[in-house]
Amino acid sequence: MSITKWIIDPTHSEVSFKVKHLVISTVTGYFRKFEGSAESNSDDFDGASVSFTADIDSIDTNQSDRDAHLKSADFFDAENHPNLSFDGKIVNEGGDYKLVGDLTLRDTTKKTELNVDFGGVAADPYGQTKAGFEIEGKINRKDFGLSWSAVTEAGSVVVSDQVRLILSVQLVKQA
Repeated sequence: MSITKWIIDPTHSEVSFKVKHLVISTVTGYFRKFEGSAESNSDDFDGASVSFTADIDSIDTNQSDRDAHLKSADFFDAENHPNLSFDGKIVNEGGDYKLVGDLTLRDTTKKTELNVDFGGVAADPYGQTKAGFEIEGKINRKDFGLSWSAVTEAGSVVVSDQVRLILSVQLVKQA
């Protein structure tokens, strides 16, 4: 069986995260620059290997001062750790998909498991074959050295330790 190679279509994909602020509201951020690929042996992507990187400097929370703080040594330390990366496999367990592998942030690598909703495969109007995925999961930012923390005078945590990852990914089959 031959291996099929796929790459992320950045114009039809987005990489976002959500984190609680002051425990009462949620801040959403995006990585605007990213790339990734998959290699599969089957149309259902079971066992497909996946590789992904995001440019930390491309972080965008719609607030430049917050973005600068996130890029600083308090959080991602973009100057010394310019990328986050993930290498793993897609596992199909009776129609329940998982993305399982190693997530690396700030030179710290942790096994990570994310839920995957495989949307299927379709041909676009230009003759390209595309595959769609919705990927979600949670990580603890402190596990990766993103440990900045503050508490308000009333005792509320400013930034939650839990971070939700939400990726909408469209892959393009390579010839």
